[in-house]
Amino acid sequence: MTRRIYISFALALVYGMGLAETLPIQNSAWAHEVPEDLKESVDRAVEKVKPALIRIHVVSTSYSGGREIKSESTGSGVIITPEGHAVTNHHVAGHAIRLVCTLANKEEVNAELVGTDPLTDISVIKLETKEGKTYPTAEFGDSDTLKVGQYVLAMGSPRSLSQSVTLGIVSNAEMVMPNYFGSFRLDGEDVGTMVLWVGHDAAIYGGNSGGPLADLEGLIMGINEIKMGLSGAIPGNLAKEIAEELMETGQVSRSWLGIEIQPRLKSYEMDKGILISGVLEDTPASKAGFAAGDMLLQIGGKDIDVRFSEELPLFNGLVADFSPGTQIDAMVLRDGAEVSLSLVPEEREAALPKTREIKEWGITARNLSFLTAREMKRDSTEGILVTSVRAGGPCGEAKPSIHPRDILVAVDGEPVRSVEELLEKTNKILKDTDERVPSLAEFERGGGRYLTVVKVGIQKVLDQGREVRKAWMPLETQVLTRDLAKHLDLEDAEGVRITEVYPHPSIEEVDLQVGDVILGIDGDEVAASEPEHHEVFDTMIRQYKVGATPELSIRRATEELKIRLKLPAAPSQTRELKKYKDEDFEFTVRDIGFLDKAKRRWSMDEEGALVSEIKKGGWAAVGNLRVDDLIKEIQGQKIRTAEDVENQLKVVAKDKPASIVLYVMRGIHSRYLEIEPSWDHADRE
Repeated sequence: MTRRIYISFALALVYGMGLAETLPIQNSAWAHEVPEDLKESVDRAVEKVKPALIRIHVVSTSYSGGREIKSESTGSGVIITPEGHAVTNHHVAGHAIRLVCTLANKEEVNAELVGTDPLTDISVIKLETKEGKTYPTAEFGDSDTLKVGQYVLAMGSPRSLSQSVTLGIVSNAEMVMPNYFGSFRLDGEDVGTMVLWVGHDAAIYGGNSGGPLADLEGLIMGINEIKMGLSGAIPGNLAKEIAEELMETGQVSRSWLGIEIQPRLKSYEMDKGILISGVLEDTPASKAGFAAGDMLLQIGGKDIDVRFSEELPLFNGLVADFSPGTQIDAMVLRDGAEVSLSLVPEEREAALPKTREIKEWGITARNLSFLTAREMKRDSTEGILVTSVRAGGPCGEAKPSIHPRDILVAVDGEPVRSVEELLEKTNKILKDTDERVPSLAEFERGGGRYLTVVKVGIQKVLDQGREVRKAWMPLETQVLTRDLAKHLDLEDAEGVRITEVYPHPSIEEVDLQVGDVILGIDGDEVAASEPEHHEVFDTMIRQYKVGATPELSIRRATEELKIRLKLPAAPSQTRELKKYKDEDFEFTVRDIGFLDKAKRRWSMDEEGALVSEIKKGGWAAVGNLRVDDLIKEIQGQKIRTAEDVENQLKVVAKDKPASIVLYVMRGIHSRYLEIEPSWDHADRE
């Protein structure tokens, strides 16, 4: 149990700083004298590869709580074409909506995702190019020639630092993840089914992911990816093959048979074959007559011999390379007899289709894959799988509410077979209204079908009605407790002590000071002597009409005073001030009132909109906007109120600029913030 918890924790850090996040093994290669010729070889290799190294700053997406969450991370990569194509890991860039790369010369360049493959954890990005510009490149070597004990260099940007190099040796040229570690999955894909890692002891840390593992000739022998005791790199030959296909087509095409396989059992006295442990229904293999327990001896003209786990990725690679739609022949051993079979592989689909946020329903959802449908005991892939639900959102507040793992199958009596159909249906529902529209939703849960009413649409921030203005005294007080009274030589006295006097016209006309003790109002004692009596004084004041002039009995040091004060109307409470919630950038602002200005020691002429809420993982959060920031300008336009923010951000949403500049006050400091949304991504969603 301890081992499984350990590896799960290590791999859970993938989206923060990359997979190389386990406890580091210190590299001792430089701890002793290193031969001069080795130093020279290292210097030459570094000089050859380092110009092609890049540090990648990524804004990527994940989905939880019914929302799309943006997060920032860093990784490494290496440029492989003069046009700016670079290889990195899928777990670094595969979910990117913004990529900014730092080159070896410290130049920053934007990049875009060309294609990604979670099954091998390889992505290709392309750096922005101007006419005539080319980039320095590194070349792939033949990773099949790597030998245990051979020196290698791990290059990249550990922990987001600038490019670095560590030295080690190849420890295992065909490393697999032990069964007791569990599987290593990305987007539902088991990476270990296709990858035999190059194990090495060159030190790598978070942020090294995606960087090259080079030999002393300066050739790429792998792409660094994981650390599980030893460091692990995806073999260069596999990385190169995947990268070339991604550059050519933007995706990786593989065939699929529908069989589940494992190495031959130890008790089997055979010198060839691979054990078929299962056959999925309605797949090429089931249609061709394959069965669990068959020993696959030959397929596509290739003899099969899989006795060890290290041989499984090679078999999976062989099967993946078959052409979908083209018949292949196979030979199995069944009940002691050889049986010939023929089958037609299909195109392999992604294990998990793309997840989408659907704000109008308050959910994240995706289409059903073949495997997911079968795992949920469904015969059809029609419907939308709900992956998370926003608390208080339309689906979350429906009765009965919709839960993660429910499958939406119909809206208002019409079937919805995919996320795309649900989005089309939603657009029709909300076409001519800004209000939320109750809609009948049908969904599956377990083996049952349920109906519920969902108020489809985005909930607006409602302005609270203003309260009837009551009398108020523009100051703050504390209860004169018995202990305080004793130490102030006011033993047996009851009342409140003034702690702060606000700058208000009604106060400026009279002589009230911090430290004054209010003992009575119009002859009535202020009966406050315990901390829980803090509301007594305010309650007494609220009994008066606005404009009344009660007489206060004051004790100032040893002097007793009588002061009359004209009571003003209480200022607006925070809940009464106008608010605006922006759905694109996911933050809320409100107007500022008298109490904001008084308590923050602002000028009474201060203007702006105060940030009251920021959704974690939204564009505002990524842009470093904070709660309590006072927005003074947006795109150079002065902001006086929350309504100004609303109007200006409507212009921004229409124009879709590459960046939005906000000028804010943050305490006594002020700064400019630049938010860089991905409008193309938003349009796709």
